[in-house]
Amino acid sequence: MIHPTAIIHPKAKLDATVRVGPYAVIDEGVELGADCVVGPHVYLTGQTKIGAKNIFHAGCVIGDAPQDLKYKNEPTRLRIGEGNVFREHVTIHRSTKMDAETVVGSNNFLMASSHVGHNCTVGDHVIIANGAMLGGHATVQDRAFISGSCLVHQFCRVGTLAIMQGGSAISKDVPPFCVAMEVNQICGLNVVGLRRANFPARDRMELKQLYRELFRGNKNLSEAVSSAQKNFSSAPAKMLLEFLAHAKRGVCADVGQTTSEDE
Repeated sequence: MIHPTAIIHPKAKLDATVRVGPYAVIDEGVELGADCVVGPHVYLTGQTKIGAKNIFHAGCVIGDAPQDLKYKNEPTRLRIGEGNVFREHVTIHRSTKMDAETVVGSNNFLMASSHVGHNCTVGDHVIIANGAMLGGHATVQDRAFISGSCLVHQFCRVGTLAIMQGGSAISKDVPPFCVAMEVNQICGLNVVGLRRANFPARDRMELKQLYRELFRGNKNLSEAVSSAQKNFSSAPAKMLLEFLAHAKRGVCADVGQTTSEDE
């Protein structure tokens, strides 16, 4: 199950079912769960705990030191769940300090050359397409879709079932269920994603009404959130409102509202 050219530290912990390809390197602090597949030239390092059934394609670098000048070579941590696919040359960095960790959940699909920075939190069933990059401390919630070559600034959040169009960039939060485009803009709800996730029609309709009130109602966002909390009661609506209430970097604006402000 282990290619003779692979280099595995004797203190690394590998389940007996793990398969390791040629020229892979696995360092001392790595733990690999059952049925993982480590492809050729993969480098697993750091205090990295990896669950079952993860697949690492050629050239991945997982758990290497964070790209942070404040980092002092501490043995910091990365934790990965189960059933993820990491395509060619994916990079994921461990945390910057001992009291924190970088976290990748379960059943995610990270495409070729995508990057997850230090202290990021990635939920479950997330897709991160080719060349997309998450800055340090970014959060991507469950079932979000980050398209090719997207940029997520450090400390930003991408909400549940949000989608970022290819090449878009954010330095503010993308609310749950919304479609992000260009730079810090949103342009409506991820209707297709909501249907595929089996959201009932009544919830989708309420989200449409809530979106209009929040982002197209010509109100200050904090005032709109306060007003909407009294009028919208479904679980998805509450999720969206709670996300907005905890925004610290600001929230991406609707494209129509952004054009108006620019004018």
